[in-house]
Formats: sequence, structure tokens, C-alpha cells
Amino acid sequence: MNLFSFFKKTQAITPIRVDIHSHILPNIDDGVKTLKESIAIIKKFKVLGYSKLITTPHIFSDLYPNTKEIITEKLQIVKNELEEQDIAINLEASAEYYLDEKFFQLIEDDELLPFNKHYILFETPCISRVIILEETIQALLDKGYIPVLAHPERYHYLYSDDLEKYRQLKRAGVLFQVNLKSLQSKSKSTQKIAMKLIQAKLVDFIGSDVHRMNDIIKIEKVLKSREYQRIIRDNNFLNNS
Repeated sequence: MNLFSFFKKTQAITPIRVDIHSHILPNIDDGVKTLKESIAIIKKFKVLGYSKLITTPHIFSDLYPNTKEIITEKLQIVKNELEEQDIAINLEASAEYYLDEKFFQLIEDDELLPFNKHYILFETPCISRVIILEETIQALLDKGYIPVLAHPERYHYLYSDDLEKYRQLKRAGVLFQVNLKSLQSKSKSTQKIAMKLIQAKLVDFIGSDVHRMNDIIKIEKVLKSREYQRIIRDNNFLNNS
């Protein structure tokens, strides 16, 4: 083994300390239901080495008609409890927007709740392509936002052997956030696409997409895997920056 190979195998790996996708505000969407559950999951994140969580409740007009005000109010309740229990972790809130006409209107009305000032996390239906996808992406860009597609590995309408449909979105200015859970997903197609996107250097963020305690337990297993260590070593994800 030459010196370069030895160094590459033994160099320090900088772990991800910031999570940008979770559903840990209580009783606001399909995530945690109680404040107690929320705090328990946050404690687990801290044990796993996270120092900052940007939680992202769903904003989906038909199912979870949340607003900036509702999310901010729930965030403060959780932050107050963290302070009461002396749990030192940075907790912020953004949202995971479902791509529909309501989302488009929120963009037009400047009513979005971004993370890090400019980033907007959004999702689409898994099976069919939304006809206003490109129009919505352009509207975000025109407003100065950076669109981040949540769990792109789950969208069947983007699947292709050469990943060209994904590359088209990247060229249009969209960043990708892959779920940690997908790296050991029961869905082989989801796991396969997640790995292909990472290997092709198309992934910008890794997110937990935690909804409940079972999810964080699964993520703990992923974080301890050799595959995850290799992925972190070989990619420059934007989470920590």
C-alpha cells in the first residue's frame, strides 16, 4: 500500500452535524404526536452527534394546511421545553412543501419559510410528474430561492438508467436531498436510485426525514454502517455549511 492509499483510508471523516429534514414538531403533521415524543427524538439526535436540527413540517393544502405562524408557534413550544430540560441543541424550523397550486401561490405571495434564508425544501407526488414542476422551480428561482427536492430517490417518474431526468432538474437549478433511511430501504428500487444518485455526485444534502422514534433507530444503524462512512468520506454534502 502506497502512502496516498494509506492516507485515504485513514483520514478523518467529518460527520454530518446538521439535519435539514424531519417531522418532530408535535401534532402538526404525520410526524410526532406529543411533546414528550418530540423531546425524546431530539435527545437521540444529540446522542448521535447532531448539533443542529432544521425540522420541516409538511405544508400540504389538502392534508396539512400549516402556515408560517403555526410552525413558528409549535417550534417555540419545543424550544421552551428543551431549555427547561437543559438540552443544548440548535433547533430551527422550515417546511416541506407539497408541490401543488397552493405552493405556487405561496411563492407568488412571498409567504415561504426557508431554511438558511434561501433554501426551500419541496416534494412532489411519487408516481406522476406535476405539470407545473418546471414553472414552480422557475418561480422559486425568480424570487431568489434555492429549490431543494426532498427524497428524489422516491419519484418513479424520474427513474432512468442514465439518470438523465435527474440531471435535467439539476441543470434547472434544483438541489437534491436524499433520505438516510433510503440507504437501507426495504424498497430495492428506492435504495438503488439513492445510491446511484450519490455515486453520480448529484446529491447535495443528506436528511433524516424522521417522523417517529423507529425512524431514528433505523438511522442509527445507517450511521454505524461502513457504507455510510464511505459515502461521507467520498462526498461533500452541504449540511454542515
